[in-house]
Amino acid sequence: MRKEFDRCYVTARGNVAVLTMNHPEALNAASVKMVHGLIGAIEDIESSNDYRAIILTGEGRGFCSGANLSEQSPEQRQTSPSGGVGHALETAYHPLLRRLRDLKMPLVTAVNGAAAGVGMSIALMGDIIIAARSAYFLQAFARIGLVPDGGSTWLLPRLVGLARAKELSLLAEKLPAEQALEWGLINRVSDDATLMDDAVKLAERLANGPTQSLALIRRLYWESPHNSYEVQIDMERQFQQKAGKTQDFIEGVTAFLQKRPAAFKGK
Repeated sequence: MRKEFDRCYVTARGNVAVLTMNHPEALNAASVKMVHGLIGAIEDIESSNDYRAIILTGEGRGFCSGANLSEQSPEQRQTSPSGGVGHALETAYHPLLRRLRDLKMPLVTAVNGAAAGVGMSIALMGDIIIAARSAYFLQAFARIGLVPDGGSTWLLPRLVGLARAKELSLLAEKLPAEQALEWGLINRVSDDATLMDDAVKLAERLANGPTQSLALIRRLYWESPHNSYEVQIDMERQFQQKAGKTQDFIEGVTAFLQKRPAAFKGK
């Protein structure tokens, strides 16, 4: 079953929701319309009881080639009464990125081609990032006289270090998937033909895990860069209290003592 949203759609692979950006003729360039469609799709996925993990990917040859620059001319963007280039970030792209950050379930991004500009930022929101061997990442902003956005100046130094982050943004050169893996930017590289099968296997493994625990783990790592050591270990204590009250914790300990695989229910 396929559920349509604005320039994206959702299909089910068991308890995994596959969210696909669907504007292949533009290499899935992220228009404001698509961004709102993605937010709507995420809301629909999380309101359902059917899913416990998400895969985000792109239709066709590209993951996401960046913001859709054909929506407005540069002159229109500069003179727009709504606030120009920055307005779309605050009203569309930033809410999407925050929504991905705050997911209640794990996110796997399956990068099937170009991940450029804000498309690279979207790809890097995955908890597990798996890229096709032919995929590449590109901080394209300097090529058109803009600055990096989509949180990339926050993410990149933490993922690959300051020197490599500045190199990517200032030189605006393609970073092939294999090199992205070597740099620690992504988790895995897959053959093009098996990318989605490999992504589904990873997502199914996460979906069959202790969902509430995994959601808390996601939050701990997102909060970690802001916190002192003392604040972070106190947050770990608070979240451990929450995890220790779940049915999955009881099942996990019981399964460990009985020397059998745990059958987590996400409760």
